[in-house]
Amino acid sequence: MWLEQEGTVTWPKLSGWLQKIRQSPVVGRPGDYRPLILDKKNRLYLYRYWDYEKKLSESIIHRSREDFRGLDATRLTDSLKRLFPQNEDYEFNWQMVAAYIAAIKRICIISGGPGTGKTFTMAKILALLLELHGKEKLKILLAAPTGKAAARIAESIKDAKKTLNSRSGIIEAIPSEAYTIHRMLKTIPGSPYFHHNHENPLNADVVVVDEASMVDLALMSKLLWAVPFDARLILIGDKDQLASVETGFVLGDICDRENVHAFSECFCNKFEEVTQQKIELPLKDHKESPGLYDCMVVLKKNYRFTGSSGIGELSRAVNRGEIHKVLSLMKNNSDQIFWKKISQPDDLSRSLAQSIIKGYSDYLNTDDPYRALELFKRFKILCAVKIGSIGVNAVNRLAEQVLIREGLIAPDRSSSNPWYKGRPVLITRNDYSLKLFNGDMGITLPAPGSTGKDLYVYFSGDSGELRRFLPYRLPEHETVYAMTVHKSQGSEFDHVLLILPDRDYPVLTRELFYTGITRTRKTVSIWATEDILKTTISRKIERTSGLKDALWG
Repeated sequence: MWLEQEGTVTWPKLSGWLQKIRQSPVVGRPGDYRPLILDKKNRLYLYRYWDYEKKLSESIIHRSREDFRGLDATRLTDSLKRLFPQNEDYEFNWQMVAAYIAAIKRICIISGGPGTGKTFTMAKILALLLELHGKEKLKILLAAPTGKAAARIAESIKDAKKTLNSRSGIIEAIPSEAYTIHRMLKTIPGSPYFHHNHENPLNADVVVVDEASMVDLALMSKLLWAVPFDARLILIGDKDQLASVETGFVLGDICDRENVHAFSECFCNKFEEVTQQKIELPLKDHKESPGLYDCMVVLKKNYRFTGSSGIGELSRAVNRGEIHKVLSLMKNNSDQIFWKKISQPDDLSRSLAQSIIKGYSDYLNTDDPYRALELFKRFKILCAVKIGSIGVNAVNRLAEQVLIREGLIAPDRSSSNPWYKGRPVLITRNDYSLKLFNGDMGITLPAPGSTGKDLYVYFSGDSGELRRFLPYRLPEHETVYAMTVHKSQGSEFDHVLLILPDRDYPVLTRELFYTGITRTRKTVSIWATEDILKTTISRKIERTSGLKDALWG
């Protein structure tokens, strides 16, 4: 019996279990059509997910082995040099490498942390492709996994277009509208499938997907099978960031994130011939690779944090799992990093109350919606979990109590009405009719010049314009003085307060910590015990998958 006594479970030996599984009529081997598939490394899949993984790996490998031929070499050289000019310190330009890959390959994967210029690079790549092929001949689609990320990419592209050095008419041809992946593929109500698929591919010559680290296995597989093989696919994201909520660590597996890969000798020679710049890296034999070496680039230069900056050094140490260096950087408390060891609940409440007042009083003291939204984006409390004494729910309740006590907000306690002047809200479900998306944040305020009784929720539009809605019209939402690190992906704030719980949770990983600290543009405060920090930095997200094996061997 497996259950020998109350509370004790004795598992069978793996060898015996595998024998039983292999003998089961519902279990097949790769290539069989059975409910379950057991592969050569004894990974047991639901058939659907084995099929997703197989189709995804086959599509990536197939695309990586095919180059675009017949490009005008002179025009390619001219465009690359103009769009990616040599900087004053003659530092090697990895953004140019990304653009070169996007020009010659059917798939291009660009990874980089916050501040490495991924979106600006993407805008330059689109200008390059339009110059190479002609603005009338290229159909470009921009997409992201969430509505908020799609809105951000659209806004970032608009900003980047203002400074591009491109030919006449090219900048205007770069699209500024972006879609969620689901909207681009067109969902079928009540079905896990999409309108666009392998048999009915997207009408596109270039498909760009931002925040690719958030895309799960099923969606990535369906996406690649809907992109025409003769189109370019450009995946952009941060391989070290948190994985998708659903199945897989797809971008991390595609990038083989634990290893550093060099380009092939053939690629380096062709790049030098076109750009007159030499890639000084160890070479790999192109014939021994599945082709992905030459389709992937990691942007190294950070334009927000210098190599010697506290946050720049901290993020790199976290990714490498260097616990002692992480602690050393945090103990030194640079002008960017502040570490507070919280051990007593009363101490936490007092300190948190002070941070809440300091972080949110400015936006609560203005009636101007533009100003309120701008000030609100300067500070954010990020939590690892939603529940518990220092989870999102508890911190949001504490924030309201503190702000009521300070006279900064005044909810109507005589009714169940949750709306009050100054209430910040986070949209948690997309509403395409209202153009409000999961992750959008708004502020509740009376209309300017009104008596103050009628409240509206104000949001920033794609072009910086003000958008307002009556509260009852909003899709699902929640109060957002604090939010989870997962929810913060794709967002940036001037100052971040990252709070880790006082006991261990499985979600405490170096990827979560890295994502949290890199949400800031200026400073980060970290509240955690030393033991929890050590546990968090030493734990990596581990998701068993055959995707990396299929791609990299």
